[in-house]
Amino acid sequence: MIEPQRVRRVVSTVLPTAHGTFQIHGYAVESGREHLALVLGDLDHAGSNGHVPLVRVHSECLTGDAFGSWRCDCGEQLEAAMREISREGLGLIIYLRGHEGRGIGLHAKLHAYALQDAGLDTVDANLRLGLPVDARDYNVAAAILRDLGVRRIRLLSANPNKSDRLGDLGIEITARLPLPVTERAENAYYLATKRNRMGHDTTGNLPDVWNELLQGRVPDRATAGSDAVLLDRYGSLVAAGPTVTIAQLAQSVDGFIASRTGDANYVSGEEDREHLHRLRALVDAVIVGAQTVAADDPQLTTRTVPGPSPVRVIIDPRGRIPQNVRVLTDGQAKTLWCVAGDFEPPPQLPQHVEVVSLPHKAGRFEPGAVLTTLQSRGLGRVLVEGGGRTVSDFLAAGVLDRLYLTTAPILVGDGIPGLRFAGADLLADALTGSVQRFSLGRDVCTVFDFGSFGERRGPSRQSQDVAMADLNLQDPELELGAS
Repeated sequence: MIEPQRVRRVVSTVLPTAHGTFQIHGYAVESGREHLALVLGDLDHAGSNGHVPLVRVHSECLTGDAFGSWRCDCGEQLEAAMREISREGLGLIIYLRGHEGRGIGLHAKLHAYALQDAGLDTVDANLRLGLPVDARDYNVAAAILRDLGVRRIRLLSANPNKSDRLGDLGIEITARLPLPVTERAENAYYLATKRNRMGHDTTGNLPDVWNELLQGRVPDRATAGSDAVLLDRYGSLVAAGPTVTIAQLAQSVDGFIASRTGDANYVSGEEDREHLHRLRALVDAVIVGAQTVAADDPQLTTRTVPGPSPVRVIIDPRGRIPQNVRVLTDGQAKTLWCVAGDFEPPPQLPQHVEVVSLPHKAGRFEPGAVLTTLQSRGLGRVLVEGGGRTVSDFLAAGVLDRLYLTTAPILVGDGIPGLRFAGADLLADALTGSVQRFSLGRDVCTVFDFGSFGERRGPSRQSQDVAMADLNLQDPELELGAS
């Protein structure tokens, strides 16, 4: 067994990250090089009950780790490792400085890139420069593991040589787990070279996460980059099953969806509109009110993202929407025009439009009855999109499983309100649920998951019924925001 190099722990503190708060330890070696260890969980009891920590021994890569380069997969491997360790709750990342370009140095790596631009692979580029293919040394990694009291690990790596070298240094590898990340056109040749000429595992491409979600499947492996974002935002929605009712609304910080003149172009930014289109692609039907259709003339399609457009459901008891609006004329998706039973539809409607007669109370449809009608047609996954009045009605009725509420950093002051419903007398009784937040450019989306919160906090069902009656008797207001 090779004796590992001596290291000295010089500082310890905490590092909050997107994947949790890690303990971070700084190590020094005789050469003066500085190295890091990021630790999550209780290593003192690691190995008990067969729980061996996950470990990523990561080679410094400025271009990949800091600049997000797609010439390699280093940055995405690091993020995927942090995500996987966070999911498990126990593990560590050893960040080895001086490993740039598999140990040849930053400038030499850039020279190798230039040769790769001319057609050489990563192995031949190093050899052409008179440099080793892989000059890395893992003695420091083994020494850090020993200092942390870790002798048995599950190694997050597709490189069998790394596993063998750590084994020679006295670290027991109980499993080696590759971290599959998305293969890109920019690094496909590089990854193929690592597999074909350097013996790395063939892990296969991760399935395209968005396509998997569209098929109703939730990938369970670590992902990185945009795939990780999609999985984090929409994986739980897909996992909720075939029958779920969600709502989406964008409003200003002070609670308005449009100005007092009705101008709503646009409350939120482009990132939020892409998010809205992804929600549409993941549901069977999208519901909007008649005022939204009349004011915005929305298409209600998924034109900015891959995926099918949902069935468009127009809540219009009095049949007030103009006959030239796009939902009635464009044929891009099936449209259910929901009207009261005494409404006479115009003759010769296009084939994609179906008139659905529903019972009403005081000129309003009960949200639960609308959902029951849609479910009877096989439309179990429903998005209530707009406007503020319609979303508020479904929220007050207690039929929403999830609410995506985007707030834009603007103050309107006076205008058309967003969410409004009869609230609770006490803040302790306010409506809530488990909460997730994510940024959409300058906007912030807050996701209220009512279904996972057990018994829903908020006003009683009787007070909700009263609120619905009050809302139904109010004068119509504009409902804006769809596109």
